Formats: sequence, C-alpha cells, structure tokens
Amino acid sequence: MRVTSETKKVKSNFFGYSLNSNKMQLDLVCMSWRSESIWIEFIVGSRKISNFCWAFILFFGSLGFLLVGTSSYLGRNLISLFPSQQIVFFSQGIVMSFYGIAGLFISSYLWCTIFWNVGSGYDRFDRKEGIVCIFRWGFPGKNHRIFLRFLMKDIQSIRIEVKEGIYARRVLYMEIRGQGAVPLTRTDENLTPREIEQKAAELAYFLRVPIEVF
Repeated sequence: MRVTSETKKVKSNFFGYSLNSNKMQLDLVCMSWRSESIWIEFIVGSRKISNFCWAFILFFGSLGFLLVGTSSYLGRNLISLFPSQQIVFFSQGIVMSFYGIAGLFISSYLWCTIFWNVGSGYDRFDRKEGIVCIFRWGFPGKNHRIFLRFLMKDIQSIRIEVKEGIYARRVLYMEIRGQGAVPLTRTDENLTPREIEQKAAELAYFLRVPIEVF
C-alpha cells in the first residue's frame, strides 16, 4: 500500500499542474518533470526499441537453428551416407538444435522483461518535504515493487562512475549516508559523457550536494 499510494501521489502531482506554468519544466527527451521544489525523473525500463529488436532477432534466429537441427536429425535416415558422414551430419544437427533451444530461452527472458517492463519507474526528489523516493518495477515475486525512501539531508553527493574501454559504462549514483551508493541510471543506458555530466550537474544543483567522479 505504501508503494501504491506513493505512485498515485506522483501521478496526481504530475497532472496537477498546467503545462504552461512558468514554475514547471517538462523535458520530453529525458522524461523528467520539474518545478521549483519537485523533480520527478521517469525511467523507461525494458520496453525499448533495442530490446524489441533483439527479442525478435533471437526468436526467429533460434527457430531457424532449431529447424535446421531437427531437419538434420530426421534427414540422416533418408540420405544414404557412409557411417562416418552420418555421425558428422548427426553431430551438426545436435549442435544446431542446442543453439536453437538456448536462443529460445534467451528470447523468452527478453520478452518477459519487456512484458513486465522490468526496471521502469521513477525518481522523485522533493525539496519541500525533504524526501527522496525511488521506485522500480521488477520481476513478479517478492521484489516486484522496489520502493526506497530517503531523507534529502542524508544525501552526501552525486557520484559519476565511468569505465572506458570496449565495454564502456557510465552510471550515475546517489551517495546516501549509512546506506551506500544507490544507482539512478541503468548500466545499459549508454549515456554520452556530456549527457551524464549534465544530468549529474543539474541534479547536484537541485539537491545542493557536491559531485564526485570515480
């Protein structure tokens, strides 16, 4: 009930202001809503174009591998081959079938994350009440609704973690006294250095806390 009431409160706050108000800013690119005392950042989650594309590619690709592997297994009795060639033919069919089944499992996992929109939610920063609320949707079960609530006075800094290389990663964290670092962005968002620096600077200015870079 705590999460549900908070979710309703965010919706009422969002639709309770006129879009023409000078005290409010709606950023459709970053999916954020701001006023003088409230900042609500909406998180997209797993329902992204890239995830849809990968789910389709893996699904149809896996079906192709599975079809070829099954055909190889069934066709070995229909083609007159030497025993050694039959073994090779049969082994290739098993490998293709294995790739097909594995791909279907991965594709099913992606479709589940898309269906439940895992990772979506919002970050709500309220300077008037001095409270920060973080909400995320997870997989069904105990952690289906993840809700964190902090006092704004316990926020020590906004931290940027940058790892360059082949698998570059740029993540934005919020350092909470006694709680450690809480991630505010996903590791797969692929934000550019300028985007994450701008986001960190705006949030740090809003919260009146320093920025740390690691």
